[in-house]
Amino acid sequence: MKRMFRNFALLATIGMTLCSLATPASAAQEKLRFGVAAEPYPPFLVKTPTGQYTGFEPDLIRALCDQLKAECEIKEVAWDGIIPALLANKFDVLFNSMGISPERQKVIAFSRPYYETTGIFVAQKDAKLTLTPEGLAGKSIGVQGSTTNAEFVRTAYGATSNIRIYTTQDDCNADLLAGRIDVMFLDKLGDIDFLKSKEGQDYAEIGTGSVKMDPLLYGLGVGAGLRPGDTALKARIDQALTQLYDSGKYTQLSQKYFEKDLWPH
Repeated sequence: MKRMFRNFALLATIGMTLCSLATPASAAQEKLRFGVAAEPYPPFLVKTPTGQYTGFEPDLIRALCDQLKAECEIKEVAWDGIIPALLANKFDVLFNSMGISPERQKVIAFSRPYYETTGIFVAQKDAKLTLTPEGLAGKSIGVQGSTTNAEFVRTAYGATSNIRIYTTQDDCNADLLAGRIDVMFLDKLGDIDFLKSKEGQDYAEIGTGSVKMDPLLYGLGVGAGLRPGDTALKARIDQALTQLYDSGKYTQLSQKYFEKDLWPH
């Protein structure tokens, strides 16, 4: 009798195990890992002293995960190694103000653009600079490395100017304040916090003047990076971004940080 009871118990245990194995994976909440740069980029990305991520893109990541009904994890990687980390499966989605460019499209896939921007020069308000290769000849131009802006500056000014490449935008800002560079080139939206700061009050955007911005670099917008084979995930993210805009949630986040709608039209 005891042996029969043990047999019934064993069969029950096997049955429960088989049921567990047969449960579809979709029953568990999907987990998506979003890769961001370890270097701060306010107001797009800021890490608080307690380790919390704030800014436009972390907020948009959380809204995306809610829309996708997925659990969201933010993982940080050094900016200059962020594409190799994506391809090495260290995370699933690169979401960190990466401009869509033809060169990058040879390596990774991109979602639809979720904002667009262009580059801008920033210098002292009283700087008298002509923004042509001839006008900036011999001048030092600072720019953050591994960016669309760096690619543009090297191509347009590398033959005549001293191009200084920085690991972070904060380092570039510091050298401009210290007078080690004459002018810096960065995203027009990325200079907001610097120009609002006490240290940046004597500096201003000096415009692109007669500079011709390459439409292949700046006309494609900023998108989420994905591995080329993740076509289903790309389609879902494209749809979720559009749904966030249609619902008004994207515009609310955009206006919170920039006082305007950044959605590409």
